[in-house]
Amino acid sequence: MSITATPQTQKRAGPALAALFLGTFVMGMAELLVVGVLDLIAKDFEVSLSSTGTLVTSYAFGLAVGGPILTALTIRLSRRRLLLFAMAAYVLGNVVMALAGHFAVLLAARAVTGAVQGLFIGVAFAVGASVVTPDRMGRAISIVIGGVAVSIALGVPIGTLIGQGLGWRGAFLAVVGLGLVALVALVALVPAVTATGVEGLRAQARFALAPRVLAMLVVGFLLLGGQYAALTYITPFLQQVTGVSGAWISAFLLAYGVATAVGAFAGGWAADRNAARTLGLANLVLVGALGALWLSGAVPVLVALALLVWGLVGFGLVPSLQYRVVDLAGPGRDLAATLPASAVNTGIAVGALAGGWSLDSFGPASVVVTGLLVCLVALPATWASGLLKVRPQGS
Repeated sequence: MSITATPQTQKRAGPALAALFLGTFVMGMAELLVVGVLDLIAKDFEVSLSSTGTLVTSYAFGLAVGGPILTALTIRLSRRRLLLFAMAAYVLGNVVMALAGHFAVLLAARAVTGAVQGLFIGVAFAVGASVVTPDRMGRAISIVIGGVAVSIALGVPIGTLIGQGLGWRGAFLAVVGLGLVALVALVALVPAVTATGVEGLRAQARFALAPRVLAMLVVGFLLLGGQYAALTYITPFLQQVTGVSGAWISAFLLAYGVATAVGAFAGGWAADRNAARTLGLANLVLVGALGALWLSGAVPVLVALALLVWGLVGFGLVPSLQYRVVDLAGPGRDLAATLPASAVNTGIAVGALAGGWSLDSFGPASVVVTGLLVCLVALPATWASGLLKVRPQGS
Protein backbone atom coordinates (compact mmCIF):
# COMPACT_ATOMS: atom_id res chain seq x y z
CA MET A 1 0.00 0.00 0.00
CA SER A 2 1.21 3.53 -0.70
CA ILE A 3 -0.90 5.38 1.84
CA THR A 4 1.46 7.52 3.91
CA ALA A 5 0.60 9.37 7.10
CA THR A 6 2.54 12.55 7.78
CA PRO A 7 4.02 13.17 11.25
CA GLN A 8 1.44 15.92 11.79
CA THR A 9 -1.55 13.69 11.03
CA GLN A 10 -0.09 10.79 13.03
CA LYS A 11 -0.04 12.99 16.12
CA ARG A 12 -3.76 13.62 15.69
CA ALA A 13 -4.63 10.08 14.67
CA GLY A 14 -6.15 9.04 18.00
CA PRO A 15 -8.58 11.95 18.38
CA ALA A 16 -9.43 11.87 14.66
CA LEU A 17 -10.25 8.17 14.74
CA ALA A 18 -12.34 8.71 17.87
CA ALA A 19 -14.40 11.36 16.05
CA LEU A 20 -14.84 9.06 13.05
CA PHE A 21 -15.91 6.28 15.41
CA LEU A 22 -18.55 8.56 16.96
CA GLY A 23 -19.83 9.54 13.52
CA THR A 24 -20.27 5.95 12.35
CA PHE A 25 -21.80 5.06 15.74
CA VAL A 26 -24.55 7.62 15.19
CA MET A 27 -25.17 6.46 11.64
CA GLY A 28 -25.14 2.81 12.59
CA MET A 29 -27.64 3.45 15.34
CA ALA A 30 -30.01 5.25 12.98
CA GLU A 31 -29.56 2.67 10.22
CA LEU A 32 -30.46 -0.34 12.36
CA LEU A 33 -32.82 1.31 14.81
CA VAL A 34 -35.87 0.36 12.76
CA VAL A 35 -35.12 -3.35 13.27
CA GLY A 36 -36.11 -3.00 16.92
CA VAL A 37 -39.15 -0.78 16.36
CA LEU A 38 -40.63 -2.28 13.18
CA ASP A 39 -43.81 -3.21 15.01
CA LEU A 40 -44.28 0.32 16.40
CA ILE A 41 -43.82 1.96 12.99
CA ALA A 42 -46.13 -0.57 11.34
CA LYS A 43 -48.84 0.17 13.90
CA ASP A 44 -48.41 3.95 13.64
CA PHE A 45 -48.71 4.03 9.85
CA GLU A 46 -51.10 1.06 9.62
CA VAL A 47 -48.93 -0.96 7.24
CA SER A 48 -47.86 -4.62 7.37
CA LEU A 49 -44.71 -5.75 9.14
CA SER A 50 -43.12 -6.92 5.90
CA SER A 51 -43.94 -3.57 4.26
CA THR A 52 -42.31 -1.76 7.18
CA GLY A 53 -39.22 -3.88 6.55
CA THR A 54 -38.76 -1.95 3.29
CA LEU A 55 -37.38 0.86 5.48
CA VAL A 56 -34.29 -1.34 5.77
CA THR A 57 -34.35 -1.96 2.02
CA SER A 58 -34.74 1.72 1.05
CA TYR A 59 -31.90 2.77 3.33
CA ALA A 60 -29.63 0.07 1.97
CA PHE A 61 -30.37 0.89 -1.66
CA GLY A 62 -29.85 4.58 -0.92
CA LEU A 63 -26.45 3.80 0.55
CA ALA A 64 -25.52 1.38 -2.21
CA VAL A 65 -26.43 3.66 -5.12
CA GLY A 66 -26.28 7.15 -3.68
CA GLY A 67 -23.03 6.74 -1.75
CA PRO A 68 -20.79 6.11 -4.77
CA ILE A 69 -22.63 8.75 -6.82
CA LEU A 70 -22.07 11.40 -4.14
CA THR A 71 -18.45 10.28 -3.81
CA ALA A 72 -17.89 10.48 -7.57
CA LEU A 73 -19.38 13.97 -7.71
CA THR A 74 -17.16 15.17 -4.87
CA ILE A 75 -13.95 13.22 -5.59
CA ARG A 76 -11.82 16.38 -5.87
CA LEU A 77 -13.15 18.09 -2.74
CA SER A 78 -11.56 18.23 0.71
CA ARG A 79 -12.09 14.98 2.65
CA ARG A 80 -12.64 16.91 5.88
CA ARG A 81 -15.23 19.22 4.32
CA LEU A 82 -17.12 16.23 2.95
CA LEU A 83 -17.22 14.60 6.38
CA LEU A 84 -18.75 17.71 7.92
CA PHE A 85 -21.26 18.12 5.09
CA ALA A 86 -22.33 14.49 5.31
CA MET A 87 -22.84 14.56 9.07
CA ALA A 88 -24.85 17.80 8.93
CA ALA A 89 -27.05 16.40 6.16
CA TYR A 90 -27.51 13.18 8.09
CA VAL A 91 -28.74 15.02 11.17
CA LEU A 92 -31.22 16.96 9.05
CA GLY A 93 -32.46 13.76 7.43
CA ASN A 94 -33.20 12.22 10.82
CA VAL A 95 -35.15 15.31 11.83
CA VAL A 96 -37.33 14.75 8.76
CA MET A 97 -37.84 11.09 9.72
CA ALA A 98 -38.81 11.91 13.29
CA LEU A 99 -41.42 14.39 12.05
CA ALA A 100 -42.72 12.33 9.08
CA GLY A 101 -46.50 12.29 8.82
CA HIS A 102 -46.70 9.74 6.01
CA PHE A 103 -44.94 6.42 5.49
CA ALA A 104 -43.80 7.52 2.01
CA VAL A 105 -41.96 10.50 3.52
CA LEU A 106 -40.24 8.22 6.02
CA LEU A 107 -39.29 5.82 3.24
CA ALA A 108 -37.82 8.61 1.07
CA ALA A 109 -35.92 10.13 4.00
CA ARG A 110 -34.41 6.74 4.77
CA ALA A 111 -33.13 6.45 1.18
CA VAL A 112 -31.56 9.93 1.25
CA THR A 113 -29.87 9.43 4.62
CA GLY A 114 -28.58 6.09 3.38
CA ALA A 115 -26.88 7.84 0.48
CA VAL A 116 -25.34 10.38 2.83
CA GLN A 117 -24.05 7.60 5.07
CA GLY A 118 -22.43 5.95 2.05
CA LEU A 119 -20.54 9.17 1.35
CA PHE A 120 -19.53 9.58 5.00
CA ILE A 121 -18.25 6.04 5.48
CA GLY A 122 -16.21 6.04 2.28
CA VAL A 123 -14.55 9.32 3.20
CA ALA A 124 -14.07 8.14 6.81
CA PHE A 125 -12.16 5.08 5.60
CA ALA A 126 -9.92 7.26 3.44
CA VAL A 127 -9.29 9.70 6.28
CA GLY A 128 -8.68 6.91 8.80
CA ALA A 129 -6.14 5.22 6.52
CA SER A 130 -4.42 8.56 5.90
CA VAL A 131 -3.67 9.31 9.57
CA VAL A 132 -1.97 5.99 10.40
CA THR A 133 1.00 4.03 9.08
CA PRO A 134 0.29 1.33 6.44
CA ASP A 135 0.81 -1.57 8.86
CA ARG A 136 -2.09 -0.30 10.99
CA MET A 137 -4.58 0.30 8.19
CA GLY A 138 -6.71 -2.70 9.14
CA ARG A 139 -7.02 -1.44 12.69
CA ALA A 140 -7.93 2.05 11.48
CA ILE A 141 -10.63 0.50 9.30
CA SER A 142 -11.87 -1.49 12.29
CA ILE A 143 -12.29 1.68 14.36
CA VAL A 144 -14.47 3.25 11.68
CA ILE A 145 -16.48 0.04 11.35
CA GLY A 146 -16.44 -0.33 15.13
CA GLY A 147 -18.71 2.67 15.44
CA VAL A 148 -21.41 0.73 13.60
CA ALA A 149 -20.69 -2.41 15.62
CA VAL A 150 -20.92 -0.64 18.96
CA SER A 151 -24.12 1.06 17.81
CA ILE A 152 -25.56 -2.43 17.40
CA ALA A 153 -24.28 -3.44 20.83
CA LEU A 154 -25.51 -0.35 22.65
CA GLY A 155 -27.36 2.04 20.38
CA VAL A 156 -29.89 -0.35 18.86
CA PRO A 157 -31.02 -2.03 22.11
CA ILE A 158 -31.11 1.32 23.91
CA GLY A 159 -32.93 2.88 20.98
CA THR A 160 -35.40 -0.01 21.06
CA LEU A 161 -36.07 0.66 24.74
CA ILE A 162 -36.48 4.38 24.03
CA GLY A 163 -38.86 3.49 21.23
CA GLN A 164 -40.89 1.29 23.55
CA GLY A 165 -41.07 4.08 26.14
CA LEU A 166 -41.27 7.28 24.06
CA GLY A 167 -42.29 5.95 20.67
CA TRP A 168 -40.16 5.40 17.59
CA ARG A 169 -40.08 9.14 16.91
CA GLY A 170 -38.41 9.74 20.26
CA ALA A 171 -35.73 7.22 19.34
CA PHE A 172 -34.90 9.10 16.12
CA LEU A 173 -34.81 12.41 17.98
CA ALA A 174 -32.18 10.84 20.25
CA VAL A 175 -30.18 10.10 17.10
CA VAL A 176 -30.44 13.78 16.11
CA GLY A 177 -28.95 14.84 19.45
CA LEU A 178 -26.06 12.41 19.16
CA GLY A 179 -25.48 13.49 15.57
CA LEU A 180 -24.98 17.09 16.66
CA VAL A 181 -22.39 15.95 19.21
CA ALA A 182 -20.60 13.97 16.49
CA LEU A 183 -20.59 16.98 14.18
CA VAL A 184 -18.88 19.11 16.83
CA ALA A 185 -16.29 16.37 17.40
CA LEU A 186 -15.51 16.13 13.69
CA VAL A 187 -15.06 19.89 13.44
CA ALA A 188 -12.68 19.91 16.39
CA LEU A 189 -10.64 16.75 15.90
CA VAL A 190 -10.32 15.72 12.24
CA PRO A 191 -7.34 17.27 10.43
CA ALA A 192 -7.20 18.13 6.75
CA VAL A 193 -5.86 15.19 4.71
CA THR A 194 -4.93 14.81 1.08
CA ALA A 195 -6.49 12.39 -1.38
CA THR A 196 -4.89 8.94 -1.14
CA GLY A 197 -5.00 7.91 -4.81
CA VAL A 198 -4.89 9.28 -8.33
CA GLU A 199 -6.94 12.37 -9.10
CA GLY A 200 -10.03 12.54 -11.25
CA LEU A 201 -13.08 10.32 -11.50
CA ARG A 202 -12.01 8.53 -14.69
CA ALA A 203 -8.59 7.63 -13.31
CA GLN A 204 -10.08 6.46 -10.00
CA ALA A 205 -12.78 4.39 -11.71
CA ARG A 206 -10.23 2.55 -13.86
CA PHE A 207 -8.76 0.96 -10.74
CA ALA A 208 -11.80 0.96 -8.45
CA LEU A 209 -13.94 -0.96 -10.97
CA ALA A 210 -11.28 -3.49 -12.01
CA PRO A 211 -12.55 -7.12 -12.23
CA ARG A 212 -10.55 -8.17 -9.18
CA VAL A 213 -12.27 -5.47 -7.11
CA LEU A 214 -15.72 -6.34 -8.46
CA ALA A 215 -15.16 -9.98 -7.51
CA MET A 216 -14.55 -8.96 -3.90
CA LEU A 217 -17.71 -6.85 -3.94
CA VAL A 218 -19.74 -9.91 -4.96
CA VAL A 219 -18.38 -11.69 -1.90
CA GLY A 220 -19.49 -8.82 0.32
CA PHE A 221 -22.93 -8.79 -1.32
CA LEU A 222 -23.47 -12.46 -0.53
CA LEU A 223 -22.09 -12.42 3.00
CA LEU A 224 -24.11 -9.47 4.24
CA GLY A 225 -27.17 -10.33 2.17
CA GLY A 226 -27.38 -13.72 3.82
CA GLN A 227 -27.01 -12.26 7.28
CA TYR A 228 -29.68 -9.62 6.83
CA ALA A 229 -32.22 -12.03 5.39
CA ALA A 230 -32.32 -13.32 8.96
CA LEU A 231 -31.33 -10.25 10.99
CA THR A 232 -34.01 -7.93 9.58
CA TYR A 233 -36.71 -10.20 11.01
CA ILE A 234 -34.86 -11.52 14.05
CA THR A 235 -37.43 -9.92 16.38
CA PRO A 236 -40.38 -12.02 15.12
CA PHE A 237 -38.05 -15.05 15.13
CA LEU A 238 -37.26 -14.47 18.81
CA GLN A 239 -40.90 -13.83 19.63
CA GLN A 240 -42.51 -16.73 17.81
CA VAL A 241 -39.79 -19.40 17.61
CA THR A 242 -37.66 -18.80 20.70
CA GLY A 243 -40.58 -17.56 22.78
CA VAL A 244 -39.13 -14.38 24.26
CA SER A 245 -40.70 -10.93 24.35
CA GLY A 246 -40.42 -7.43 25.79
CA ALA A 247 -37.12 -6.55 27.47
CA TRP A 248 -35.77 -10.05 26.74
CA ILE A 249 -35.67 -9.22 23.05
CA SER A 250 -33.43 -6.25 23.85
CA ALA A 251 -31.24 -8.57 25.92
CA PHE A 252 -30.80 -10.98 23.01
CA LEU A 253 -30.05 -8.11 20.64
CA LEU A 254 -27.54 -6.79 23.17
CA ALA A 255 -25.76 -10.14 23.24
CA TYR A 256 -25.54 -10.11 19.46
CA GLY A 257 -24.44 -6.48 19.47
CA VAL A 258 -21.66 -6.95 22.02
CA ALA A 259 -20.30 -9.75 19.87
CA THR A 260 -20.34 -7.56 16.76
CA ALA A 261 -18.34 -4.87 18.59
CA VAL A 262 -15.71 -7.37 19.71
CA GLY A 263 -15.64 -8.89 16.24
CA ALA A 264 -15.20 -5.56 14.49
CA PHE A 265 -12.12 -4.60 16.52
CA ALA A 266 -10.61 -8.09 16.46
CA GLY A 267 -11.30 -8.20 12.73
CA GLY A 268 -9.05 -5.18 12.16
CA TRP A 269 -6.17 -6.95 13.88
CA ALA A 270 -6.81 -10.07 11.78
CA ALA A 271 -7.04 -8.02 8.56
CA ASP A 272 -3.59 -6.54 9.14
CA ARG A 273 -2.22 -10.09 9.30
CA ASN A 274 -4.09 -11.90 6.52
CA ALA A 275 -7.33 -10.40 5.25
CA ALA A 276 -8.02 -13.09 2.65
CA ARG A 277 -7.68 -15.95 5.12
CA THR A 278 -9.80 -14.11 7.68
CA LEU A 279 -12.66 -13.80 5.18
CA GLY A 280 -12.65 -17.50 4.36
CA LEU A 281 -12.59 -18.66 7.97
CA ALA A 282 -15.25 -16.15 9.01
CA ASN A 283 -17.60 -17.33 6.26
CA LEU A 284 -17.20 -20.93 7.39
CA VAL A 285 -17.95 -20.12 11.02
CA LEU A 286 -20.88 -17.93 9.97
CA VAL A 287 -22.49 -20.89 8.20
CA GLY A 288 -22.10 -22.94 11.38
CA ALA A 289 -23.61 -20.20 13.57
CA LEU A 290 -26.70 -19.76 11.37
CA GLY A 291 -27.14 -23.51 11.15
CA ALA A 292 -27.01 -23.77 14.94
CA LEU A 293 -29.51 -20.93 15.29
CA TRP A 294 -31.96 -22.73 13.01
CA LEU A 295 -31.56 -26.09 14.73
CA SER A 296 -31.79 -24.70 18.28
CA GLY A 297 -34.29 -21.90 17.68
CA ALA A 298 -36.62 -23.06 20.46
CA VAL A 299 -33.87 -23.21 23.12
CA PRO A 300 -33.13 -19.67 24.42
CA VAL A 301 -29.67 -20.43 25.83
CA LEU A 302 -28.47 -22.02 22.60
CA VAL A 303 -30.01 -19.20 20.58
CA ALA A 304 -28.02 -16.68 22.65
CA LEU A 305 -24.79 -18.63 22.02
CA ALA A 306 -25.49 -18.82 18.29
CA LEU A 307 -26.15 -15.05 18.21
CA LEU A 308 -22.83 -14.42 19.99
CA VAL A 309 -20.86 -16.44 17.41
CA TRP A 310 -22.83 -14.90 14.56
CA GLY A 311 -22.14 -11.37 15.75
CA LEU A 312 -18.45 -12.11 16.31
CA VAL A 313 -17.73 -13.38 12.80
CA GLY A 314 -20.48 -11.49 10.97
CA PHE A 315 -18.88 -8.14 11.71
CA GLY A 316 -15.38 -9.53 12.21
CA LEU A 317 -15.13 -10.18 8.47
CA VAL A 318 -16.01 -6.59 7.45
CA PRO A 319 -12.56 -5.01 8.08
CA SER A 320 -10.97 -7.73 5.94
CA LEU A 321 -13.48 -7.12 3.14
CA GLN A 322 -12.79 -3.38 3.21
CA TYR A 323 -9.05 -3.96 3.40
CA ARG A 324 -9.07 -6.32 0.41
CA VAL A 325 -11.14 -3.99 -1.76
CA VAL A 326 -9.00 -0.93 -1.02
CA ASP A 327 -5.80 -2.94 -1.41
CA LEU A 328 -6.86 -4.45 -4.74
CA ALA A 329 -8.00 -1.04 -6.03
CA GLY A 330 -4.56 0.50 -5.49
CA PRO A 331 -4.53 4.09 -6.87
CA GLY A 332 -8.34 4.01 -7.13
CA ARG A 333 -8.80 3.61 -3.39
CA ASP A 334 -10.60 6.92 -2.77
CA LEU A 335 -13.54 5.83 -4.90
CA ALA A 336 -13.16 2.14 -4.03
CA ALA A 337 -13.48 2.91 -0.32
CA THR A 338 -17.21 3.54 -0.82
CA LEU A 339 -17.85 0.38 -2.83
CA PRO A 340 -17.83 -2.28 -0.07
CA ALA A 341 -20.57 -0.37 1.74
CA SER A 342 -22.51 -0.24 -1.52
CA ALA A 343 -22.08 -3.95 -2.17
CA VAL A 344 -22.98 -5.08 1.31
CA ASN A 345 -25.93 -2.72 1.53
CA THR A 346 -27.24 -3.96 -1.80
CA GLY A 347 -26.93 -7.37 -0.22
CA ILE A 348 -28.73 -6.09 2.87
CA ALA A 349 -31.54 -4.70 0.74
CA VAL A 350 -31.96 -7.90 -1.26
CA GLY A 351 -31.56 -9.96 1.90
CA ALA A 352 -34.28 -7.96 3.65
CA LEU A 353 -36.61 -8.53 0.70
CA ALA A 354 -35.83 -12.25 0.67
CA GLY A 355 -36.36 -12.43 4.41
CA GLY A 356 -39.69 -10.63 4.10
CA TRP A 357 -40.81 -13.04 1.41
CA SER A 358 -39.78 -16.00 3.56
CA LEU A 359 -41.56 -14.54 6.58
CA ASP A 360 -44.81 -14.05 4.70
CA SER A 361 -44.63 -17.40 2.92
CA PHE A 362 -43.24 -19.81 5.49
CA GLY A 363 -43.10 -18.09 8.87
CA PRO A 364 -40.34 -16.64 11.07
CA ALA A 365 -38.16 -19.77 11.27
CA SER A 366 -37.64 -19.67 7.51
CA VAL A 367 -35.75 -16.37 7.59
CA VAL A 368 -32.78 -18.07 9.26
CA VAL A 369 -32.86 -20.87 6.66
CA THR A 370 -32.81 -18.25 3.89
CA GLY A 371 -29.79 -16.54 5.40
CA LEU A 372 -28.01 -19.85 5.90
CA LEU A 373 -28.47 -20.86 2.27
CA VAL A 374 -27.08 -17.58 0.94
CA CYS A 375 -24.02 -17.81 3.19
CA LEU A 376 -23.46 -21.37 1.98
CA VAL A 377 -23.50 -20.12 -1.61
CA ALA A 378 -20.95 -17.45 -0.61
CA LEU A 379 -18.47 -19.96 0.80
CA PRO A 380 -16.75 -21.09 -2.45
CA ALA A 381 -16.70 -17.51 -3.75
CA THR A 382 -15.06 -16.31 -0.54
CA TRP A 383 -12.34 -18.93 -0.65
CA ALA A 384 -11.71 -18.29 -4.37
CA SER A 385 -11.34 -14.56 -3.69
CA GLY A 386 -8.22 -15.35 -1.68
CA LEU A 387 -6.45 -16.06 -4.99
CA LEU A 388 -6.90 -12.45 -6.15
CA LYS A 389 -3.65 -10.51 -6.12
CA VAL A 390 -2.75 -6.84 -5.97
CA ARG A 391 -1.68 -5.56 -9.39
CA PRO A 392 1.03 -2.92 -9.82
CA GLN A 393 -0.06 0.56 -10.91
CA GLY A 394 -0.68 0.71 -14.64
CA SER A 395 -2.08 -2.83 -14.92
